[in-house]
Order: sequence, then C-alpha cells, then structure tokens
Amino acid sequence: MTKLSDDDLMEAVHDLMHLARAQLLRHMPDDGLGPMEGRALGFFVRHPGSTQTDLVQHAARDKGQLARLIAVLKDKGLLVARPDEHDRRVIRLYPTEAAQHRHESVMRHRRQVAARAARGLDAPERQALLRLLRHMQDNLRDGGL
Repeated sequence: MTKLSDDDLMEAVHDLMHLARAQLLRHMPDDGLGPMEGRALGFFVRHPGSTQTDLVQHAARDKGQLARLIAVLKDKGLLVARPDEHDRRVIRLYPTEAAQHRHESVMRHRRQVAARAARGLDAPERQALLRLLRHMQDNLRDGGL
C-alpha cells in the first residue's frame, strides 16, 4: 500500500469541497447573489437580530467588505435594519420572508448534495470521518506552523 502524505490528505479535502461547491452553485437560485452574500444572508437567517459587528466576528472578514454585502442584501429586500430597543445606536439586522424562503431552498439543496456525497457510508464511518475532520480543524485552529 502506498503511503499517503499530508499533502495527499489536504488535496483530497480540497477536491471534495470543490466538487461540493460546484454542485451547490450549479443549483443556486438565480437571484444575483454571490457566494459571500449568500453566506452572509445565511448568518442572519440563523442569527436574526445580529449586528454587522457580529457578522464581522463570525466571518473574520473585512468590515468594509461586509458592510457592502449587507447593503446589497438590504437593497434586494432580503434584510431589514432596526434599531436596538435598548440602545438606538445599535442596528440589528433581520431576514425578510423572501430571505427565509431563499435560505430554505438553498439548505434543501445542500442536504441533497451532502446525502449524495455521504452515500454508502454507514453510521460508524460517518462518525469516524467527522471525528477525523474535526481533529484536522482543531490542528489548524491551534495556530502556527
């Protein structure tokens, strides 16, 4: 049996994510939203009432870039902004009904892609794969090389 290198493992993870993303993008709603806008919208669907700062911390992206994404989502009628009840300087963002429907459609398709990718894996294999992937994530979160 050929010894697999660390690079072989990373290449396999990369290839898997590339294939999954390609399938997801192929069936995304044609609403003019890019992948980053879709992810930002998904954040607010999962965390209604969050702020732009919450998204910046979650996404670890540039504040200006995310401000532009939020503006696009508001312009498209997918997010509404409301002042916080206790501190009117804080603006909370909420998904509209259209955003909820879009998110549900995307998540339905995502579940289909995930089921296809995991087809043939039994429960212990799924648990082992998830444990191993989380171990790799933890290794990268530890920082430094």
